[in-house]
Amino acid sequence: MKPQVNKHRQRLRFVVDRDDDTSAAFAVDSNQETLMANNPHTSSNRGDPNDTDFKTTEQSKSENLEKYRSDAEGHDLRTNQGVRIADNHNSLKAGERGPTLLEDFIFREKLNHFDNERIPERIVHARGAAAHGYFQPYAEAAKYSKAGLFQDPDKKTPVFVRFSTVQGSRGSNDTVRDVRGFATKFYTDEGNWDLVGNDLPVFFIQDAIKFPDFVHAVKPEPHNEIPQGQSAHDTFWDFVSLMPESTHMVLWTMSDRAFPRHYRYMEGFGVHTFRLIDKQGKARFAKFHWKPLAGTCSLIWDEAQKLWGRDPDFNRRQMWEDIENGNFLEYEFGVQIVEEEDEHKFDFDLLDPTKIIPEEQVPVTPIGKLVLNRNPDNYFAETEQVAFNPANIVPGIDFTNDPLLQGRLFSYLDTQMLRLGGPNFHEIPINQPVAPFHNNQRDSMHRQTIDKGQASYEPNSIDGGWPKETPPAPEDGGFETYYERVDANKIRARSASFGDHYSQATLFWNSQTDVEKEHIIAAYTFELSKVQRPWIRERVIKEILPNIDLELARRVGENHGIEAPSSKPASDDELGTSSQQESPALSLMARLPGNIKYRKVAILVADGVDGDQVAAIKSKLEAEGAEGMVIAPSMAPVKTASGQTVAPDAMLNGQPSVTLDSVIVAGGAESVETLSQSGQGRYYVQEAYKHLKAIAAIGEGKDLLSAANVPTQEDGIFLGAGVDDVFTAFAKAMGQHRVWSRDARANDMPA
Repeated sequence: MKPQVNKHRQRLRFVVDRDDDTSAAFAVDSNQETLMANNPHTSSNRGDPNDTDFKTTEQSKSENLEKYRSDAEGHDLRTNQGVRIADNHNSLKAGERGPTLLEDFIFREKLNHFDNERIPERIVHARGAAAHGYFQPYAEAAKYSKAGLFQDPDKKTPVFVRFSTVQGSRGSNDTVRDVRGFATKFYTDEGNWDLVGNDLPVFFIQDAIKFPDFVHAVKPEPHNEIPQGQSAHDTFWDFVSLMPESTHMVLWTMSDRAFPRHYRYMEGFGVHTFRLIDKQGKARFAKFHWKPLAGTCSLIWDEAQKLWGRDPDFNRRQMWEDIENGNFLEYEFGVQIVEEEDEHKFDFDLLDPTKIIPEEQVPVTPIGKLVLNRNPDNYFAETEQVAFNPANIVPGIDFTNDPLLQGRLFSYLDTQMLRLGGPNFHEIPINQPVAPFHNNQRDSMHRQTIDKGQASYEPNSIDGGWPKETPPAPEDGGFETYYERVDANKIRARSASFGDHYSQATLFWNSQTDVEKEHIIAAYTFELSKVQRPWIRERVIKEILPNIDLELARRVGENHGIEAPSSKPASDDELGTSSQQESPALSLMARLPGNIKYRKVAILVADGVDGDQVAAIKSKLEAEGAEGMVIAPSMAPVKTASGQTVAPDAMLNGQPSVTLDSVIVAGGAESVETLSQSGQGRYYVQEAYKHLKAIAAIGEGKDLLSAANVPTQEDGIFLGAGVDDVFTAFAKAMGQHRVWSRDARANDMPA
């Protein structure tokens, strides 16, 4: 152990070599004010009430945005220069039928702005939806990090969260098979922290130098810009079949996690291993998790495909409407903590972004709660212009040497400057920190800050030396990079510890239920069916899939007429070793909702329906936190059997079963006969059956099931004379999200 002195900070440190089992760094702090006084240009600004004493509240970001909000109600129509407009319908012409005159400044301003309305969309994660909310820490959080947002359990830090798909353009569909972004911007007292993660905990590549290759491969093929928002094409499968490190992530993407039912049921992950630094200067490795409090569940493949055409905005619409209706999205924030001395105690490398830490080995410790409770005021100004960057961190959080993370720290800043028109994109309202920011950066495109003072450099004596540095401290200190010893030769290579490409893919496969495995087999079969070059299909089936599981390879191979090998072709190093064979936490079914809160149920009706049953169904659903939607052949008021009327919420072809969670057919002989004679009525229950949804039929409602050839003696089908006869069992089945026992028979239904 050799003492080393950081001369800039004058802080005595004892640095232990990284290859020691007790690798750590300890700092002995003296009085910071005394030490900083040794540098005449860096006196502390800790006493300045305009900066250091600043504290955010839950409403801080909303209040910050208020000065930028504009409501046109009661205002005159004016140009951007404030001139009132008398005629907004006619351009200035030389005569009523003559040419338009160049001097028409109103026309020119309007068209010029319109012609430049679009900005470059994101290269990846272009299609997104977002919401405002807050983060509130638990008492446990302060133990692991000195970051200000973790210190006070009563404090709510404003956040802005953007969900997104990866591959497609802004105009693509919500429910394609794809990874989902889960990016969170925390507006903390100490500046912005961006946790830029995904709904899957690993990634396709290990080193950021391969990121352009991966994105080029998964994007629509360059010769015809097809397919949009999908991975089922030659270039993607060619790339991943030649990059074994991608196998684990591809397997996750072939699972049902690739199309979430709703963002509220979607997990989020920071993907990389980060560091948390506590008030004593001790560092720990950390993996970040978002656990949805509503549970986890997804769409199924056929359902997701049909939503492409019926409601391409399905996920963003559901989130928007739920927040508008007060049904907020809630997540628990958790961390997997690994002490630095335990870094090398796993079967894998903590710095490998294609690996997880199984929760059975390191449990997820809950340290806070996220609530999304307000929709944006303007999609472009907020959701489209928000700029995330994993390099945006605050004291108490730091990076590791994960080579994919290291590349992202450069790439995000680089792309945002191009997309948003220069280095001042941090001044766009949605990107501005709530904490004050002062530095000597000046000018460039779209500068909005009017900097007073004569000095734009540091140190200076003209403006009193401001703005000044803030020394590191356990609380409210300046950012200090973790003091890690690095002693190595420059080299283009990867650690041998990154060579295991298959053990965790096998772990994921072994952890799936039989139903989930069947869905994965179907996904590989479908995806490869879209690959035109036979040698790519053969490579996946013969050289990749057997290393995950021989039965998986055999089943997919049979579906393509390709014989899979009887043994694993990869080397022992690539196959890797794992002390754990399965992890129940990796199955979506490990965290099923269990209740029907937030669920949306179709109540099928037509003229002659039993109105009392409709009212009772809606009342019972509402009591459980669910919503009953009256679905009728048209939007005309429905006449009940007793002569009353019921207003439909939607039509059969306007709110299809794929947009809802389950179906109840209300009684009433005339109503059921009308629905039974309708192709749309029969199709509605057929489709719900095919997608494994709970179905209840009350009284004569069973006749619609018979007319649609839906088996009535079947799991998840509930018949009864009254609402009370079916509701309890129906709700219990709906709480399991799907009637999984029906999966093997569902494809017999032609819907």
